[in-house]
Amino acid sequence: MSDTSKSDRSATDAKLTAGQARKSTIGDVAALAGVSKSAVSFVFNNRPGVSAQARERILGAAAQLRWKPNARARALSRRSSQTVGLVIRRAPELLSTDPFFPQFVAGVEMGLASHGYALLLQVVADATSEQSAYARFADEGRVEGVFLTDMRVDDPRPALLESLGLIAVGVAPQSESGAAHTIGANDGDGIRRAVHHLAALGHRRIGHVTGADGYVHSALRRRAWENSLAELGLPPGPVASAAFTGISGARATHELLDLADAPTAIIYGNDLMAIAGMTVATDRGLRVPDDLSVIGFDDIPLAPFISPPLTTVRQDVPAWGRAAAEMLVALVEDKELPGIDLPAAEFVVRASTSTPGRA
Repeated sequence: MSDTSKSDRSATDAKLTAGQARKSTIGDVAALAGVSKSAVSFVFNNRPGVSAQARERILGAAAQLRWKPNARARALSRRSSQTVGLVIRRAPELLSTDPFFPQFVAGVEMGLASHGYALLLQVVADATSEQSAYARFADEGRVEGVFLTDMRVDDPRPALLESLGLIAVGVAPQSESGAAHTIGANDGDGIRRAVHHLAALGHRRIGHVTGADGYVHSALRRRAWENSLAELGLPPGPVASAAFTGISGARATHELLDLADAPTAIIYGNDLMAIAGMTVATDRGLRVPDDLSVIGFDDIPLAPFISPPLTTVRQDVPAWGRAAAEMLVALVEDKELPGIDLPAAEFVVRASTSTPGRA
């Protein structure tokens, strides 16, 4: 080798050592395109889950940086983890008493089992932790896709997941979620039946204790309650906000019963709040249902066994979980989406409702 060649090679090595010349990486492409490394991988492996706009930015960034995926790494990235994720952001006191998640997860597990997939579950305390969990899922390639529960009004998560290159299925009516793919019946159907049931019994002052503000299902149930009253020609009823917990349901019940023109019936956002409301009414000397009719939502296992047994709305939540799993697996494997036919909400009449002011 000539002295000149040796000198050129030494100069190049020095530049590399000093960081002045460096081969571009997938991380560089992701940073320039404003996406996750997982999204870049999805594009170069022809996998779904990345929008056309993001795909164009990624390809442009790769061309600008003259980056191409390593053949061996590309082969490894095509191996499926056979795992999907669910990140739950809920306060511990609510998560431990909410019947939705155990039923939903059971349905998901049944749906995934037939396809050989597993569920990676993570519980977080706040929005920042939730976003970090999704980012780790994407960067580490730990999951093929995720479920989105507790959909919020103007929810930012569908856009976040799209930017990360994560396929998602939301649990909410399509028109309300903002997610590209969703499953879920309209919560409002059960509330409408509850209002009509109470009106048929003769109630005109029908109150509502909502779930936590900002959730799609809370907004849907409140809107259904308001619209049903208007359709029946009944006056707008009083409303109190709660947080799906027993203690918040009790506080909201006191708020409604303290009104000068207190309601003769209350529809609650879930059974736990309804049961707490019944206890409050009894402590205040009211009889359920003689002085106050009460309706819940969920039909938890305890609902038929309290005194009086609770009138409520029943939904087949495990069926939601199975349907969500089938849809997510189909999206991950780029197959035709299955037909989704969820059971309608069922209104269950028990002994906690009656005509108002019954002696």
